[in-house]
Amino acid sequence: MSIIQFWRILRARWLLIVATTIFCFAGGFVALQLMAPRWDAEAHVYLNLLKPDPVTGEMMAGASARAYIGTQVALITDYSVVGQTVDKLGWLSDPNLIRQYQNRSKSDTRDFRRWLAQIIMDRTRVTVYDNSNILNIIYSGTDPESAKVVANALMQSYLENSLAFRRADATKNAEWYHLQAQKAKTSLEEAQSTVTKFERENNVVMMQDDRTDVDSARLTAMAAQSITADAGGGIDGQLAELNAQIKNASEVLGPNHPDLIALKAKRAALLAAAGSASSRAGASSHTARVDRQKALVIAERDKLSKLRNLQTEVDLRRDLYNKTAQKEIDFRQQAAAADTGLTPLGGAAAPQSPSYPKVPLVIGGSLALGLGMGLLLALLIELLNRRVRGAEDLQSLSGVPLLTVLEGAR
Repeated sequence: MSIIQFWRILRARWLLIVATTIFCFAGGFVALQLMAPRWDAEAHVYLNLLKPDPVTGEMMAGASARAYIGTQVALITDYSVVGQTVDKLGWLSDPNLIRQYQNRSKSDTRDFRRWLAQIIMDRTRVTVYDNSNILNIIYSGTDPESAKVVANALMQSYLENSLAFRRADATKNAEWYHLQAQKAKTSLEEAQSTVTKFERENNVVMMQDDRTDVDSARLTAMAAQSITADAGGGIDGQLAELNAQIKNASEVLGPNHPDLIALKAKRAALLAAAGSASSRAGASSHTARVDRQKALVIAERDKLSKLRNLQTEVDLRRDLYNKTAQKEIDFRQQAAAADTGLTPLGGAAAPQSPSYPKVPLVIGGSLALGLGMGLLLALLIELLNRRVRGAEDLQSLSGVPLLTVLEGAR
């Protein structure tokens, strides 16, 4: 079919095409009047995923963050949240809703609260903005104001339930760690009792600061005193040398010569450092005491080794108890915290225009549908009832060459 033939068909069937288009347009207009409009109210919640936990300092990222977001999306439309929203809205005492519930299908066995919650679930959508931590809670209502009220109530219920879940989970974990801390404390007390009993029975004591037994500490102190005493013996040799120098200098120098006076002052300082003769005399006695203490430490080496092992066990159990108790404290703080990791980004506002139906889309679609149907009907009628409207139609129908065309008289 050539363009000329198609144009002639349009000219011949234009009334049908126009009538079909008008009919579809009227149908779209009537549909707009019959369809109940829906109004979408949106509430936004920011998930503080990149913010460290105020107690534990932990952060979520990667797969854990995606799983967390998916959980929050599902939680918003869960009955635990939606049911609380029904209570906030006061729908349980709405006479219109009660009448609708009483006229429901007999096969519907849900209770009134779940029936109301299902209405909110069916009209709620939760989306996540691309590459963001913002949840978009969308509720479709029959009018702008009710849509706004339900969206805000749903967001508030979600925040309250998230806080309640967080606190309940933290409380549960705190109770578990409390039991573990009690067991660790009992175990620590038993280990400490074992150490005390061993020290009493074997007459050995472990110092708590550096885990050294008392006898070994005493031996170390006595050895340090011996080193000091040995240093005193060296001073005696220096005094003898100074006395010889002073004697030689006195023979050639006067009594007020500066060099002689300096030698005498140095000898006086050495005498003060050397101490009395009685302290030097007790050096041999001190050495004997050091030897006896050393023998005592060697004799009790096995006992001291076992005591150190027992003390190590005490230290390990104390460390376990401290860590468990700290965990309990952390979860107690989480249970008392008011931070859910969720931040509402303002309340929902009443929408300015309905989200459904889209008037331009319906009108444009009905016009396009009417025009298309008119063209199809015109072509179908032309195929079923062919007519000759020009030389081209005659040639296409006969299939023989056209020699000439005689124009009719005007």
